[in-house]
Amino acid sequence: MDTSQRKKYWRENLKYLTILLVIWFLVSYGFGILWVEELNTIRLGGFKLGFWFAQQGSIYVFVILIFVYVRLMNKLDKKFKVNE
Repeated sequence: MDTSQRKKYWRENLKYLTILLVIWFLVSYGFGILWVEELNTIRLGGFKLGFWFAQQGSIYVFVILIFVYVRLMNKLDKKFKVNE
């Protein structure tokens, strides 16, 4: 892979990372801390939604984002022909 291809590959990788980290930040910090009072008006399984996001939701979203990142990177590797 030449230098321009490497730069394109890395730029797209950073784009994926930025988007996924923003989602993670919104879910963990935003839903768990900033908007907790608004979310606590909604109940999920008997628990207030803000509490649920702070305790469980952000962890679930983080695990899902890991799988999304793996899938995106596999597609990116195939696109740039660097897959195994």
